[in-house]
Amino acid sequence: MGNSAPEKYPQVKMITDQERIRMVKEIFSTITGKYDFLNRFLSLRRDVYWRKFTAKKMRFFQTNRYLDVACGTGDLSVAAATKHPQIKVTGLDFVPEMVETAKNKVQKKNLAGTISLMQGDALQLPFEDNSFDVAGIAFGIRNIPDRKRALSEMLRVTVPGGQVMVLEMTFVRNRFFKLIYYVYLNYLLPAFAKVFSKNPAAYYYLADSIMNFPSPDEFAKILEEAGMVNVEKYPLTFGITWLHIGKKAMR
Repeated sequence: MGNSAPEKYPQVKMITDQERIRMVKEIFSTITGKYDFLNRFLSLRRDVYWRKFTAKKMRFFQTNRYLDVACGTGDLSVAAATKHPQIKVTGLDFVPEMVETAKNKVQKKNLAGTISLMQGDALQLPFEDNSFDVAGIAFGIRNIPDRKRALSEMLRVTVPGGQVMVLEMTFVRNRFFKLIYYVYLNYLLPAFAKVFSKNPAAYYYLADSIMNFPSPDEFAKILEEAGMVNVEKYPLTFGITWLHIGKKAMR
C-alpha cells in the first residue's frame, strides 16, 4: 500500500461539498485496478444482475441514444449496449483514470463502435437538450453532493417521454438484515479491501456514503423535485440496491 493513502477519510456529514468532490476524485483515481474485481466479489456478483435488470427496463423509441453518467469503468454502458444492440452509448465520468479503464474494457469487448467515452462533469453535461432516450447513473449519484442539479441535468438532456434511471445502494431498512449489513459494511468490507486495494480507506468512505444516502422514499421525492414524473422504484436483493426510474413529461 502506498504511503499517500490515508487510514480513513472524513465522514461525509463532516465536510463541505468542495472537499467531498476532491475526496471522491482522489478515491476513484486510486482504485481503478481492482475496482471491478472488488465490486463482483463484495456484492457476490449481484452487481452484474442489478445492471442487467436496469438495462432491461430501458426504452429506446426516438434517438436510440443512451447516456451513462458517472460511468466509472463502463459496466452499465456495456450492459445497455449488449441488451439493445441498435443503440449508441455515450459514457461520461469526471475521473480520467476511470475513463481510461472503461475505454480498455470497451475495446476488449469489441464495442468501440457502439460506446464512446469521455471525461466530463455530471453537473454540466456537454450535450444539447433532448439528446437521449435514456440517461442513467449506476452507483454514482451518492458521490455527487448536488444530487438535484445532476438529476436536473440528466432530465434536460433526455427527450420528452424519456427515462432517467438511478441505480444506487442504500442502507437496508429491514430490522433483521440491518445489523448484518451494518457489520458487513463497516467491518467486513474494509477488511477485504485491505487485502486487495491500494487504498482501503476508500471502502470506509463507501460504507459511510451508503449509510448516509436517503431512503428510497426520500430519494423518489428528490427525483420529483428535479422535475420528473411517474417515478417508479424497484428494490433489488433485499433492498440493498434500488433502481429509481423517473420520466420526462411530454410537452
